[in-house]
Amino acid sequence: MSHLPYLAAGYIMLIGLYGIVTSRDLVHAVVCLSVAQSGTYVLLLAIGYRYGGTAPVFSDRPPPSAGRPVTDPVVQAMALTDIVVGATVTALLLALAVQIARRRGTLDPGRLRSLEP
Repeated sequence: MSHLPYLAAGYIMLIGLYGIVTSRDLVHAVVCLSVAQSGTYVLLLAIGYRYGGTAPVFSDRPPPSAGRPVTDPVVQAMALTDIVVGATVTALLLALAVQIARRRGTLDPGRLRSLEP
């Protein structure tokens, strides 16, 4: 078992978190959050991957022989759910950034400290 996918997932998450911490623009922060979340995709796929394994359900193929590894479909479903939730959260945060830019005239989080209209 290789540790490379886990290291890649951690590296991608760290790059995204670094971008969020150092961001001076809300749109940039949303994109960095999306990058950090894509590390979870790699992590979930690394957890569910089995070397030499096959997909558990294909209607046009015979079932795998006994003892042959099968990939975990639950982890694949979780990765797909993670992608859908990530796209939804990104769209919501970008819409919020657009509203903030319209009302405040800036996307700099440092200038959005006060809640006064």
